[in-house]
Amino acid sequence: MTDDHDGHEDGHREAFHHDPIGHAEVRAGMTVGELAESYGDAGIGAADIHEAVDIYAEMLGDDDVTNFFGLAGAMVPTGMRRIVAELIRDGHIDALVTTGANLTHDAIEAIGGKHHHGQVHAEDKTEREHDEQLRDEEVDRIYNVYLPQEHFALFENHLRSAVFPELEDEDGGAVSIQRLTAELGRANSEVNESESVEEDAGVAAAAYENDVPIYCPAIQDSVLGLQAWMYSQTADFTLDALADMTTITDQAFEAEKAGAMVVGGGVPKNYVLQTMLVSPEAYDYAVQLTMDPPQTGGLSGATLDEARSWGKLEKAARNASVYADATITLPLVVAAARERIEDAE
Repeated sequence: MTDDHDGHEDGHREAFHHDPIGHAEVRAGMTVGELAESYGDAGIGAADIHEAVDIYAEMLGDDDVTNFFGLAGAMVPTGMRRIVAELIRDGHIDALVTTGANLTHDAIEAIGGKHHHGQVHAEDKTEREHDEQLRDEEVDRIYNVYLPQEHFALFENHLRSAVFPELEDEDGGAVSIQRLTAELGRANSEVNESESVEEDAGVAAAAYENDVPIYCPAIQDSVLGLQAWMYSQTADFTLDALADMTTITDQAFEAEKAGAMVVGGGVPKNYVLQTMLVSPEAYDYAVQLTMDPPQTGGLSGATLDEARSWGKLEKAARNASVYADATITLPLVVAAARERIEDAE
C-alpha cells in the first residue's frame, strides 16, 4: 500500500466525487433563474434551493405529471396568495390541499378585506403589552401582520348569505369538504367581480374557475370550520370528512406520473403524501419547503427520503427539502422554475 500526497491510501475515496465548490455569482440585472442556477455552485441551503428548482421545473414542464400542492402555515395572510392562484390558473396545480385558515384569509381578501403590515411589539412596550393593546383595539396579529376583526364579521356574512345556503340538503345528507371549498371559490369570484374589489379573487376562486379541487382535511381547525359548525346547528347542513379521500385517491390512481410540492407541514403535508399509500404507484417528484427540523421525529420536518421508506415516494423519485422560511423560498423556487420552463418553450 502506498499513500498519495494527501496521505490517503492508493488515492481511493469511495464517497468523494471530485466536485469542487464554486462561488455563487451575484450581479446587477441578473434574473431569479440565473441566481438559482448560480446557487448550484455553492453548498448548504443554496445547493438545496438549486436542486428544488431543478426538480420543480421538471415537474411543471412535463404534461404527464399530475401536480399535488400542499399549502400550510400563514401563507395567504403573509402575501403568498397570488403566487398560488397564478400556479392554478396556469395549469401547474391539479390538486390543492390546504388549511381552513388559508381559505379564510383568501376569502377575506376576495370580498374586500385586507391584511396589513404590523409589528411584533411596539416601541416602549413588551410583546404582551402590545398584544393587550391590539386586543382592546380589535386587531388580530399574525407575527408582523395585522387583521382587523371586522373582516371576520364580513367573512361570516359572506358564508351565511352566499356559500352555506347552496349546500343545504333537504334530506339531511352530508356534503364533501371539497364541495364546500368549490362553493366558497364560486362565491368569492362572484362577489369579487360584482363589488369590483381591487384585490384579485384569489386561490379558491382560481381553483373553482379551473376545475381544480381544493381539499381541506382539517377544516374544523379554522374560522371557516367554526362557522360551518355554527351554521349546522340550525340548518340541514353537515360535512362528510371522508368523502374527499375518494376523489384525491382517484387522482393519484389515474396519474401517469405524480409530483408533490409541499409548503409547510402538518395536515396538508401528510394528506398529500399519504394519498400514495393506497395507490399502486408513488410520487415521482417531491419538493418540500419547511422550517421544522427532522430530528424531533415530527412529520412537519420529516425528510422526503423518510417518506420513501413508507412507499410515499418511488425509490427512484427525485426529491429535495429546503429548510428555510417559505415566504422567502416559495417565490424564489416558483419564479426560477417558471423562468426555466419559459426558456425551454
